[in-house]
Amino acid sequence: MTKIEQEKKTVGQMIKIYCNGNHHKGELCDECAALLEYAHERLDHCRFGENKKKCKVCPIHCYRPDMREAIRRVMRYSGPRMMIYHPIVAIKQIFS
Repeated sequence: MTKIEQEKKTVGQMIKIYCNGNHHKGELCDECAALLEYAHERLDHCRFGENKKKCKVCPIHCYRPDMREAIRRVMRYSGPRMMIYHPIVAIKQIFS
């Protein structure tokens, strides 16, 4: 699996955790689905490709300000919960 595909998978898992905990159980709500689609689009067009760093430390912020704040909320909420729901992914993310 490429680095971009892994990032997409991870952000998808985090958005699902956030949506289930804050909006409802089951399918993603429209707001979270739009955020996931936007995040995937940004990853597809990342200038750095397979050499990308974590978005948090990237010198180029390609997210719109509103989407950047939304993804921050998701990361703050889901980050600690990743160890419960997806421990292997969380450990890989810590050491990458």
